[in-house]
Amino acid sequence: MNTLFKAYCRTIQGVFRLALPLLPYRKPELLEGPEGAAACLLERDIRRVLLVTGPKVRALGLTASLEHALEKAGIACAVYDRTETNPTLRNAEEARALYLREDCRAIIALGGGSPMDCAKAAGARIVRPGRDLTQMKGLLKVWRPLPPFIAIPTTAGSGSETTLAAVVVDEKTRFKYPINDFVLIPHYALLDPQLTVTLPPSVTAQTGMDALTHAVEAYIGRSTTAETRKDALEAVGLIFGSLETAYERGDDLEARGRMLRASYLAGCAFTKSYVGYVHAVAHSLGGQYDLPHGLLNAILLPVVLEAYGDAVHATLLDLARAANLVPPGVSPGEGAERFIGAVREMNRRFGIPETIPELRREDIPHLAHLADREANPLYPVPILWDETELRDIYTAVLAG
Repeated sequence: MNTLFKAYCRTIQGVFRLALPLLPYRKPELLEGPEGAAACLLERDIRRVLLVTGPKVRALGLTASLEHALEKAGIACAVYDRTETNPTLRNAEEARALYLREDCRAIIALGGGSPMDCAKAAGARIVRPGRDLTQMKGLLKVWRPLPPFIAIPTTAGSGSETTLAAVVVDEKTRFKYPINDFVLIPHYALLDPQLTVTLPPSVTAQTGMDALTHAVEAYIGRSTTAETRKDALEAVGLIFGSLETAYERGDDLEARGRMLRASYLAGCAFTKSYVGYVHAVAHSLGGQYDLPHGLLNAILLPVVLEAYGDAVHATLLDLARAANLVPPGVSPGEGAERFIGAVREMNRRFGIPETIPELRREDIPHLAHLADREANPLYPVPILWDETELRDIYTAVLAG
């Protein structure tokens, strides 16, 4: 990356860092159980809601207790359950149309990051009917407050119940891009470990590594605060202490509860401190090949951390300490090496590969261009890379 553009990127990032205390971040209010969600709606005199979820979540019966609680409270619930793994512009438009047709007054998203992204994007279109989602991509393009919004995660990974981001895919171009605005932060969150016990071990692992990536990228970036560093460190400690138990014993509600808290904390951290090149590369790959975001983050995390080199040694030592991976007196270089090694070892135990078979060499220049457009100048990464330098990350995970 040329010197002039580097200076431009760091200036933009510096402005946002200085503005952090003045920006309207908020943490969602926590609710207790499906009955708590129904009571919250009744307090606001809301009698018709849109529930956004996915087909697998609905098929597993995970929406049943909520639907029953709403029915018991006399609240009509329209259900949109066609959200794809990587939610598309079409998904958001279909959900919006259902909301308007059924005269809804609030939105509930129940599922992983995909239904929450879909619900946020639909909400943005509801309050900005004159703008399509491609006009709202990037930062602060929505502006108008969303309808009352309750987020109920069924995975402990995306942290979408806390974030200002919605990531959607243009199904025509396969370009995956984020919409970021403070109004997209849910008003309420409901963390119920019972909803996560039916997750397959592979999904538990991948979403857990997604949460780890959020915490790590938030901590090692150049736009942290005392609060985001505290949240990220606690999240990393919880993940290293609980993810393997949740993976091996899915019905362990204590481990599941700790992972939900870790995901929530990591979401709070990266909402303020942002993410980095792991996410930019993962978004381009997810959009191109329709691959799960958590899986891609897990594969890419150790590769990107290693490529950052000594620029992240000190911060990775902090994370290694939070994860109880190192004894006192270890050097930053050794601490970083142990942390990256521990991430690779977790991936190995969880059956997460080191390469991406779907990735084609001829796609790399285009994908690197997309990642460069997403990350620069906003992502406060430890080291700045342009699309030429980003190609090395894709090459590192190229099968064969």
